[in-house]
Amino acid sequence: MIKSKLPKVGTTIFSVMSALANEHGAVNLSQGFPDFPIDERLKSYIVEALDKNQVQYAPMPGRLDLREAICDKVQMQHGVSIDSNTEITVTAGATQAIYTAITAIINEGDEVILFDPAYDCYDPTIRVNKGIPIHLKLVHPTYHINWDEVRQKVNANTKLIITNNPHNPCGSVWTKEDLAELESLVQANPQLMVLSDEVYEHIQYADEHQSVLKSEILRERSFVTYSFGKSMHVTGWKLGYCIAPKNFTAEFRKVHQYLVFCANNTMQYAVAKYLNTGQFWKDVMPMYRKKKDLFLNAIKASRFKALECSGTYFCLLDYSDISTLTDVEFAKELTIKHGVAAIPVSVFYEDQTDHKVIRICFAKQDETLIKAASLLCKI
Repeated sequence: MIKSKLPKVGTTIFSVMSALANEHGAVNLSQGFPDFPIDERLKSYIVEALDKNQVQYAPMPGRLDLREAICDKVQMQHGVSIDSNTEITVTAGATQAIYTAITAIINEGDEVILFDPAYDCYDPTIRVNKGIPIHLKLVHPTYHINWDEVRQKVNANTKLIITNNPHNPCGSVWTKEDLAELESLVQANPQLMVLSDEVYEHIQYADEHQSVLKSEILRERSFVTYSFGKSMHVTGWKLGYCIAPKNFTAEFRKVHQYLVFCANNTMQYAVAKYLNTGQFWKDVMPMYRKKKDLFLNAIKASRFKALECSGTYFCLLDYSDISTLTDVEFAKELTIKHGVAAIPVSVFYEDQTDHKVIRICFAKQDETLIKAASLLCKI
């Protein structure tokens, strides 16, 4: 008999809703993946990689050409110099990077602060490593952090704080004041480290992305994780990376090498070439802004209330004027009866807080979004 380390974990809501969408032929706006083609140049680099037989193991930290390309990108974005040999590790997606960072530093009894609604991999990873997740709630409906509450919760056992900016599922983003608050917290607590999930860095519609890399104070105490899947529209490649100071990276790689050893070499080759042939990421946000505006304009006649969306390719819809059902039941009814699949936001809370809000993904073809909006307007 196996004694489960995660006895409360079952099939994710993403799998449940996608299966329900397939069963009922619904427009699937639940899972966060694009349904449009990738750049032809990127495709050509994959073919080139295969022609050059780039199909064996990559170096454990990632291909050097890719790590150097990432350094150049960070320099262009933030004016920050990163060491390609000692501060970057290419991973099998950002989720693997998050799992690896937590596993590298969390020991039994260590407390980890995270903010609900939270991306669903954080809590289980903390628990698997015998850490103690401390769930704090973002302030609804703006979904900002209550820093006074954070300061009250930090103690000598608090080892890590996990941040997500831009935020999935809420679409909220950080201000300079948020970054300053985190700096102050880290300076006052020498044992405290940061895991900053910045996979939607290029999809921010308001102001400038406030990466922890902008702060010298925070760079010295942070693991920062990224995803090529989100910015290149290739989520199925599961390719990401982690930036961390040399001593953090050394511990990170100890776990990484025995978890996956290396990420896909063929895709690393293609991504390195793509990064070195232009600043593609500058086009990502304007493209998603158009999709966001298209969808939100198309549902203006509906009974849904769209909450503020400042980042990511998700937006939240308040359905409290439509139904008193729980968000899980409403999401299922929406899929079965009305033909649109979405994600109930309560699943991102430890205590299943229900604000009568669902999350939809607008990383879809315009025709898909218009069809979905038409169905929602009929409710």
